[in-house]
Amino acid sequence: MTTMTKGSAKVTLPSDTEILITREFAAPKHLVYRAYTTPELVSRWWHAQHGEMKSCEIDLRVGGTWRYAMTAHGGFEVAFHGEFREIVPNERLVSTEIYEGAPEDEALSTVTFTEEDGRTSLSILSRHTSQASRDAVIASGMESGLQVAMDLLEEVAAGLA
Repeated sequence: MTTMTKGSAKVTLPSDTEILITREFAAPKHLVYRAYTTPELVSRWWHAQHGEMKSCEIDLRVGGTWRYAMTAHGGFEVAFHGEFREIVPNERLVSTEIYEGAPEDEALSTVTFTEEDGRTSLSILSRHTSQASRDAVIASGMESGLQVAMDLLEEVAAGLA
């Protein structure tokens, strides 16, 4: 039996402009990576049960773009987009990330996938343009949605086995 790691994402602030998210998953990294980069699979977890996915577009290549959009409970749209800067399949993704509700803050996100004994450690480091931008993300309540999204990501990835 696989032990799931529900609600275990850790959010830390390593510098004045950075947010670091770490989480272990009960699935091998190639499955977590697949669930993280395949539009049909991202659509199953990214919404964090806070709304309905409207679109999930991923052009997984350096210079390619991505965009996720949902209609949140309450009827408003939440959308993010960015461009891939670096891709090492099953290991690392580097991309820009722009919340379309605050397009002046372009964050740089580095996602790493490491595996030990069939379990994956995921690390997401987001570097923001300023401390105020980073703090606005933290104040938005992102951590509660993040916990749900990461739990759903684990379910999707483990279900691929």
